[in-house]
Amino acid sequence: MIYETVAAVDLGSNSFRLQVGRVVDDQIYTLDSLKEPVRLASGLTADKRLDPASQARALAALRVFGERLGGLDRGAVRVVATNTLRVAKNATEFLPLAEEALGFPIEIIAGREEARLIYIGASHSLPAASHKRLVIDIGGGSTEFIIGKRHDPVLMESLYMGCVSYTQRFFGDRRFDRKRLREAQIAAAKEIELIAHDYQRLGWKEAVGSSGSARAIADVLEMSNLNPNGETGITREGLDRLCALLIKAGSAEALDLPGVKSDRLPVFPGGVAIMSAIFEELGIERMTYADGALRLGVLYDLLGRFHHHDMRDATIAQFRRRYQVEGDQVERVEATALSALAQLSEGAPGESDVQFLSWACRVHEIGISVAHNAYHKHGAYILTYADMPGFSKKDQAHLALLVLGHRGKLEKLGALPADDSAWNLVFCLRLAVILHRTRDDRALPAWRVRPANGGFVLDLPADWLTENPWTAAALTEESAIWKQIGRNYTFKPRSTRKIA
Repeated sequence: MIYETVAAVDLGSNSFRLQVGRVVDDQIYTLDSLKEPVRLASGLTADKRLDPASQARALAALRVFGERLGGLDRGAVRVVATNTLRVAKNATEFLPLAEEALGFPIEIIAGREEARLIYIGASHSLPAASHKRLVIDIGGGSTEFIIGKRHDPVLMESLYMGCVSYTQRFFGDRRFDRKRLREAQIAAAKEIELIAHDYQRLGWKEAVGSSGSARAIADVLEMSNLNPNGETGITREGLDRLCALLIKAGSAEALDLPGVKSDRLPVFPGGVAIMSAIFEELGIERMTYADGALRLGVLYDLLGRFHHHDMRDATIAQFRRRYQVEGDQVERVEATALSALAQLSEGAPGESDVQFLSWACRVHEIGISVAHNAYHKHGAYILTYADMPGFSKKDQAHLALLVLGHRGKLEKLGALPADDSAWNLVFCLRLAVILHRTRDDRALPAWRVRPANGGFVLDLPADWLTENPWTAAALTEESAIWKQIGRNYTFKPRSTRKIA
């Protein structure tokens, strides 16, 4: 379905932001935006748990956002959470409360997925260019580095350093001096060293900053004439002058310069320290600024899904190539599994179930590239921990569960609720794999499957089962496996009646 109004929510480590846009001719025009300085990262305790105060701030902001989003269809809204919820050990406990307050599901995205979306947003807010750009986004808890061309990111990384975490770590009492600045710069430099060689080898023509820290620094440098020759954006000389002024003032609050908003002041020192280290380590002399970032990238990625340019499809296709999946086999399995799902759903399966079953069919054999023995476990591990552009961590876990469950015992899926639709997807994938064990194009007989008493009933011709004893034995074993977890699964041989 295509929507005229779409919305993105960015649950960042420093601020929560909402952007509502109108879609016109494949372009998105902002209708409304909201920002709440939640500073979620400041609520992380030493053992990486969100404290009650930060949770309360977050839930209050989400209720405000939920009121603004009221009336929008679930498919028109995408909500992403970044570094702090990636690392918080109690994120799984907090997430249901957050979703209830907002009224929409929340996706915790990986660092590189965040980087990909940031680049898409930045590139859509910049003038068209054919050269490579380096986009850098200093967030509250992480900093993303992306080299891309036009709207396509090429190299992406996310480093665990941000304006909130660095301000707390090095400027916790809000004092700013030369020694603390140097310590913060050295810490950031050590992180950047890990990626500097690859980035400098690929190269770029234009450096671009996005999001709050870059915007605040650029504003201060421009409004205070700290850049040489009246240049705009961020320059190395301007940064050096700003650092000197901060040291002289002793704190960001005492810095009598225009451009820094009151809600940015508490985390400004950490952002300046990280930015100066980035300029030094990557040899940057000048950086422009892009208005678009994560939220705009989420909106354009959402728009792509409406027009069947879903990045997740591209990622699945790339995994098939990378792990040399046998194309003919997965296509046979996919066709049969989707047919089974349609029958179980009486011809009206949910769109999400169809998507995930289709993706699971296409990658269910990627683990064979590691080893055939327990290949479903290898495949599930890859899908859990690999970078998968377009997929949230929750999506990856769901896909990995289907692949893990497509063979072997089912007790390993014990944490899955009894009424979860994923059981139907697991059943369909397992059935299709069994029916196509011969891995050839021989036609299947007329068959039918239907739900019954919390389980499944499969009808197959008796003569076909007699002619295919290997498959018949596998189906008998499969029935026993489902009964071990309390679900009935029977297959009924049919002798003469042709099944429609």
